[in-house]
Amino acid sequence: MKHLQQIIRDITPIHIVGNDDAWVPSLVMDSRNVTEGALFFAVKGNQADGHQFIGQALQKGAKVIVCEVLPESLPDSICFLVVPDVAAIIGRMAASFYDQPSHKLAVVAVTGTNGKTTVATILYKLFTALGYRSGLLSTVQNHIGDNIVPATHTTPDPISLQQLLARMVDEQCSHVFMEASSHAIHQHRIAGIRLAGAIFTNISHDHLDYHHTFEEYIKVKKTLFDHLDKEAFALSNSDDRRGMIMLQNTAADKKTYSLKTPSDFKGKVLENNLDGLQMSIEKIDVHFRLSGLFNAYNILAVYGAAVLLGIDKMNALSVLSGITGASGRFETFRSLKDQVLGIIDYAHTPDALLNVLATIKQFNTQHQIITVAGCGGDRDKTKRPVMAKVACEYSDKVILTSDNPRTEDPEQILNDMESELSIADKRKVIRISDRKEAIKTACILAQKEDIILLAGKGHETYQEVNGIRHHFDDHEILKEMFVLLDK
Repeated sequence: MKHLQQIIRDITPIHIVGNDDAWVPSLVMDSRNVTEGALFFAVKGNQADGHQFIGQALQKGAKVIVCEVLPESLPDSICFLVVPDVAAIIGRMAASFYDQPSHKLAVVAVTGTNGKTTVATILYKLFTALGYRSGLLSTVQNHIGDNIVPATHTTPDPISLQQLLARMVDEQCSHVFMEASSHAIHQHRIAGIRLAGAIFTNISHDHLDYHHTFEEYIKVKKTLFDHLDKEAFALSNSDDRRGMIMLQNTAADKKTYSLKTPSDFKGKVLENNLDGLQMSIEKIDVHFRLSGLFNAYNILAVYGAAVLLGIDKMNALSVLSGITGASGRFETFRSLKDQVLGIIDYAHTPDALLNVLATIKQFNTQHQIITVAGCGGDRDKTKRPVMAKVACEYSDKVILTSDNPRTEDPEQILNDMESELSIADKRKVIRISDRKEAIKTACILAQKEDIILLAGKGHETYQEVNGIRHHFDDHEILKEMFVLLDK
């Protein structure tokens, strides 16, 4: 319970109408969740305008309405706060409601097209192993210390996010590592959070269904760094061609990591195979359990952030050497009988798929690579043919299938993926829209020591079809098929 004046101390409403001497028990963005006395945010979203539900919120007992346009009826007992942009101030008001939890934590945000989940997860595992009670906010799951909280979005809505941070404070966490997606940055979900640092991994083709242009996508990512204060650090991948753009206008302490270009945290890959990476980091040789060049960058990002947060270099490297990655990120399984290697990876962008397949190709020169891949429905259509081309370039056989078709026809998604393939590439392709059948077919086609890549869904345990989420787990189906084939 907070007095309204405490909640609005960090914002400046255009004007206030009605009773502003209110005590607020809860903040709500969905009118269906309003309870007596609640403050309701009338958000103009992509799907609906919250102003249409002000009446419903009032009927359910809301006492404070935050809006951009006043409704026609203004009951005397209700307080209306008029602001220029409701979405932009929710995070700051929620931060005040929950007593500014990020000021009591060292919060580090990770942004980029690929690697966010792995970097955030490894940072959480590292600091936990070093004895710090830490929090994790990721695509896969959220952690408050040792407790797991299910994740529904890469970054939660601003109210849920501040509530989670407040719980972390109550649970005596000292550090929090979170993914910051471009959607979350653009939709102000992380507004009101004081960051101890931010990390940029890389940027490539993704989310153009939402941002429309690649330039806008880059600009949105950059705003995370633009808003850092001088007490924070900004750590960027200087090998990425847009890495230095992220640091152009930040007030934070600018640091870089790299494998190729000069940087503050420099690494070199000495050996790279399925058993892991042998790297030299700042002239110290260390073996890591993660494989692939992309993970070499992830390791450097984690190492750099840890040092910037005050961890001793040798301690950081020693503990990092034993840590594994996140679920559904280059996870490997092997059949007993024919030693077929199954790899599950979340790769759902052309660049991520290229990274994973290039890594597999590097490790494998003698055996078939069979890739099972799809593209999500109701999302960026321009990447579909690119994904299929990448799969064909690096694979011996490609099975095009469904990812999360959502409201689209799965066959049309496959048509889009095939649309720019050459005749030679099409000879490699099998179309099976049923993902379970596609995985089964890949397993049946695989011969001794072949490699199967299941790309796109990674950690997800559902498939979304026509607005309904059905249980679906690549891990379960792959293991099931390996057991059958081992008999």
